[in-house]
Amino acid sequence: MIEPTRGLSALQLGDLWEYRELLYFLVWRDVKVRYKQTVLGALWAILQPFLTMVVFTLLFNRIARISSADLPYPLFSYAGLLVWTFFSQSLSQSSGSLVGSANLIKKVYFPRLVIPASAVLAALVDFVVAAPMVAVLMAYYGVAPNPALVALPVFLLLAMAAALGAGLWLAALNVEYRDVRYAIPFVVQLWLFLTPVIYPADTVIGWLEHKGLPGWLVALNPMTGVVEGFRWALFGAPENPWPLTLVSAVITGILLVTGSLYFHSMERSFADIA
Repeated sequence: MIEPTRGLSALQLGDLWEYRELLYFLVWRDVKVRYKQTVLGALWAILQPFLTMVVFTLLFNRIARISSADLPYPLFSYAGLLVWTFFSQSLSQSSGSLVGSANLIKKVYFPRLVIPASAVLAALVDFVVAAPMVAVLMAYYGVAPNPALVALPVFLLLAMAAALGAGLWLAALNVEYRDVRYAIPFVVQLWLFLTPVIYPADTVIGWLEHKGLPGWLVALNPMTGVVEGFRWALFGAPENPWPLTLVSAVITGILLVTGSLYFHSMERSFADIA
């Protein structure tokens, strides 16, 4: 029986489970293509945040003297870069995923949501490869793991939801307006500097409060709560990231729901204009 659907039920999220094998093979394809004919292979997943951490340490800690919440700055910045790199790769890959899979979209029916979702999950592989470097740095600097480490998957899921929500918006827009693909690198770069990866969130909160503004405004960036919560789960610093995390989680939820609805509203035209 075919019945009309409205609201969130129109997204037919149950189809994602029915097409889970397709989702798996698209993830596997993305991972294989990324490292095909490379000399270092998956080692690039570690080198990218590690080398960025070295540059940030020299520029922002040694020269600009930016604080690092009583943590060794390399450890502070690498932890932020680890989850940020996952988010930025997920966002960049998912936003261009529909145009890159245009031939597949035009040939056969399947839930189009599978394509940007597979891009986010493929980036998760790089995260898993790069994550053990945190343990190496913690051992080197003598920083003990925080018992709250069990909460780490919560913040990773928030990062995935934020990347997918923004990726759905940009993927659908990129099909209709190809200018979007040129703007995405700039958006990701700007978003990095608006996220407390290089500096602790307390620095921005103090500046906002000095201007007479509420400090929670910094959490309107959904990655603020993710990065701060990620460091808290690893090191116990900052002491209480939950107010920022709660605001960021609400923004992430709004981003994911609106992105899904807009993606669905544009879905019928993907095969025609992709």
